[in-house]
This record gives sequence, structure tokens and C-alpha cells, in this order.
Amino acid sequence: MRLPIIAPDKLSEEQKPLAVDMKEGIAKSFQGFVNVRDDGALLGPWNPWLHEPKFGKPIWELTKSMASDPSLPTRIREIAILVTGAHFKSAYELYAHVIVAERRGLSHEKLATIVAGQRPVDLTREEAIAYDFAAALVSGGVLPELTYRAAVERFGEHGAAELSYLIGFYCMVSITLNTFDVPVPGS
Repeated sequence: MRLPIIAPDKLSEEQKPLAVDMKEGIAKSFQGFVNVRDDGALLGPWNPWLHEPKFGKPIWELTKSMASDPSLPTRIREIAILVTGAHFKSAYELYAHVIVAERRGLSHEKLATIVAGQRPVDLTREEAIAYDFAAALVSGGVLPELTYRAAVERFGEHGAAELSYLIGFYCMVSITLNTFDVPVPGS
């Protein structure tokens, strides 16, 4: 870990309201994995964002927007997030979202295959669209027209846009986690 974890009693005046808002949002939308230390310090990407409130506050606002009332099914979101995390080999992201995906009913076999950077053979049509969409975008270049059309056909224009923004957002999360070498809790 390249940044010290900021204990609650060491937060600056600028960091304190952001930390409070993050803790409230984490309690509401990011459950099932370790993201707050016993003393209340924030882990995962939240700690780096707290270190730089100028950037962390707008990123946190985007985080809340991405988590608030999504139109895409949760399993579809988790597949896209895991494809992105696997591409970047982002340990904390994979740790957290494998747990979330398990709770959403994705099989261990599917998850292990995605985390290994491969496409599972037993994806549903929706899952396959999400996988292909995310895999194409993180590989670089323009999203193939047929992949875009399949997403619009299945999820609507808004859903396809949401999928794109979700993948872009988790690219940023992965890069944040990798930049600061954020570990999996307990490692």
C-alpha cells in the first residue's frame, strides 16, 4: 500500500465531511466485503480518494450516481465490473466484486473463468452481451457495431450508455487501486 490509511482522528477538515458521506454511501450501497476498518478508517479506493479531496469528492459523486437506481440487472453490472477488474488485474476490485457477484447468484465456475480473463461458455444472452461489451472496451478501440447494437436491443439506449459509463468508471477505480497498490483486506 503506497498511501497510509487515514484514521478517522487524523482526517483534515476538508476530508471529514467527505469521509462521513462515503461511510453513509458505503453502508447503503457497498455491502458484503471489507471496506471500513474496525476503527472506522476507509479502505479500498475510498482511502486514496480521501487523500486527494479535490479529486476524491467528484469521483465519490460519480460513484454515488453509478450506484443509485441502476437500470441494468445487478448480475449484468457485476459481469462488466469483473471483466474490467480482470483486465487490469485489480486485486481489491476483484476481491470485492466476486463477493458481490456470488451474492447475485453467479456461479463459482463463471466467476473463476472471468477472473482468469476468459469468457465463460455458459453465459446467458444478457451476460454474454455484458461480457463482450466490457471485453471490447477494455481492449481498446471503438466498440464493435454489432456489440453496441446487441446491447441497445437488449438493454435499450439508456442501458447501453449506462453499461459504457459503468465500465469506464471501473477502469478508473481499477487504475486508482493499482496506482496505490491497494491490498485485499487481510493480505
